[in-house]
Amino acid sequence: MDVCLCAVLQALLVLAVLALALVVLIAHVSAGMVNQTSRDQERYFLTPGGEKNPFPSLSDPHSRELSVVVPSYNEEFRCKLFKLLTFWLSKENPSFTYEVIIVDDGSRDRTTEVALGYTKKYGADKVRVLTLVKNRGKGAAVHMGTLSSRGRLVLMADADGATKFADIEKVEAGLRNLSPKPENMAISCGSRAHLEKESVAQRSLFRTFLMYGFHFLVWFFCVKGIKDTQCGFKLFTREAALRTFSSLHVERWAFDVELLYVAQRLKIPVAEVAVNWTEIEGSKLVPFWSWLQMGKDLVFIRLRYITGAWRLEPLRKTQ
Repeated sequence: MDVCLCAVLQALLVLAVLALALVVLIAHVSAGMVNQTSRDQERYFLTPGGEKNPFPSLSDPHSRELSVVVPSYNEEFRCKLFKLLTFWLSKENPSFTYEVIIVDDGSRDRTTEVALGYTKKYGADKVRVLTLVKNRGKGAAVHMGTLSSRGRLVLMADADGATKFADIEKVEAGLRNLSPKPENMAISCGSRAHLEKESVAQRSLFRTFLMYGFHFLVWFFCVKGIKDTQCGFKLFTREAALRTFSSLHVERWAFDVELLYVAQRLKIPVAEVAVNWTEIEGSKLVPFWSWLQMGKDLVFIRLRYITGAWRLEPLRKTQ
């Protein structure tokens, strides 16, 4: 009886090792499938007069104090943030230099047309629209917008306005309080962790299980010490944005995790700051399938960096 049990355990161990080897192999082989190159038409923005001008590069010296990158997918009817940005920043300090980059992630509605309306109203120096040829995911949209930004600081903010834009003061204070900042690199993340107890009371048991399972996978495989990696309100120094986004591969929901994983690997200081947040109807997150995709991405992020399929990009300073 003991011999049979030992044989079964050995067989299970062999199967487990083979399964792990297969997962590692799949993760490594499929790593090269991520295509980060931009199409020709994605390298230009339109002026109010309809002229095409090239976007700058993140490696260029900054010419604005703040760039706000807004990933947008089918946001024709949820463009609250666009109005809020232009109103709040202009009213608070007219001399403050900023730009809003609205990245249309291959929308099937009139998101680009609505966004271009703000370009016509405020000018292409303040509001620029980057339209991706096809839907690639939120991570790709933020990535492309950030690489085309001009700000000394770069803020990613969701188009639905779930996080109050006035909270930029909180995340900026978190950024300033980080010390030291090696090579002037630092990141400040908005966080909804303080709202978790309230949200659990409103969620179903299944969604709560998925949420805690995701938190565990994030902690186990990738990011330590950050309670909320997924809040779409993050502020970067230009140097930190260049260093982290140059190494980014994940194009969909788990891109925040890879971003912070890269930051921690590079020892870039990260602050987590509580922000106001309101759930807005119309979320693009499909509870089960999106969580499943993110879970797979978390495992693959760690395996691909461990096996060398993905590498951290060498340091490139802004000129």
